Amino acid sequence: MNALLALLIVGAGLWGWVLLRDTSETTLVSASGTRTVTVSQGTVTKTVTADGSVASAATATATFTTAGTVTKITAKVGQAVAAGALLARVDPTDAQRDLALAEANREAAEDSLDRAETAGTDTGNATNAVAEAEIAVDEAEAAVAGTRLVAPMAGTVVAINGTLGGSSTVSGQDSTGGFVDLVDLSKLQITAAFPEADATELKVGQTATIVWNALQSATATGRVTAVDPTATTTNSVVTYGVTISLPTPPAGVKPGQTVTVAVVTGTVGDAVMVNSAAISTTGNRKSVTVLTTAGQQEVRQVKIGLAGDDASQITEGLTAGERVVIPESTTTTTTTNTRGGFPGTGGNGGPPGGGTGGR
Repeated sequence: MNALLALLIVGAGLWGWVLLRDTSETTLVSASGTRTVTVSQGTVTKTVTADGSVASAATATATFTTAGTVTKITAKVGQAVAAGALLARVDPTDAQRDLALAEANREAAEDSLDRAETAGTDTGNATNAVAEAEIAVDEAEAAVAGTRLVAPMAGTVVAINGTLGGSSTVSGQDSTGGFVDLVDLSKLQITAAFPEADATELKVGQTATIVWNALQSATATGRVTAVDPTATTTNSVVTYGVTISLPTPPAGVKPGQTVTVAVVTGTVGDAVMVNSAAISTTGNRKSVTVLTTAGQQEVRQVKIGLAGDDASQITEGLTAGERVVIPESTTTTTTTNTRGGFPGTGGNGGPPGGGTGGR
């Protein structure tokens, strides 16, 4: 009877071990952030960036003032011209004929005035006729001069919008263009459109760094010279136009090239500063977690001055040399434990009564 009872007990233990050997346990592990950075002392800088393009600071359009058929175009695209240089001309025949007629009428009016004065009669009408004739001559002379298109400034020809044998009045051209368009390549600048939020921080005189997208390693330094007083809205996006000087353009720079502009909107030197990722915000309160010399973590409230691109100025709450924690995210890990061994052997993970087995 006792032998049978012992056999039943051993069998029950063996059955329980079989049931438990393949079960798994999932454990949630919370990993506290322990990466730290040192509070340092240096310069905190804040910048705003935008895409822009190169443009000439001095442009001009040359447009005929006398209508006619274009008989000569001396300008060529890419040509550098001096102020007053002949660019094109129209047939002057009609304008010269009108001038000759106006001069003849003026001469006749002057003769009439002379006769009236000699006769001692009223000279009022004759005087008015001479004045009108002189105005007509001035207009005719201007029309003759208008048959010659000259450069209004020194520059480079960037567009010719008319054709030889065509009309001096260019139809269908850009509203800002003339018969010939000129730019001064020695006076370049950058134009960029900044988002509304960034534009509020821009002021004339701020330093800007310019990087060319198409010219390898091409950079330059300029300054903000103008911020548009009114906004431009495109597809519900509000931007403000900003002009930046380009005193020393890199080699190969041409109008129309695209650039990236970074304008320094704030800088503080000799500032106590820390990586912005270490700062936590709760409402209007800012805090950091300081790693003390004893290895303990201490939450401390701080006050922020200039919030820079990568680091923030600390005006109260930290000193240079202290270390602060940059929090890391909590992670979850899963572990699987397979119970092994044989009941009663004391193997790792054995069933109850099996020595050091179990949890």
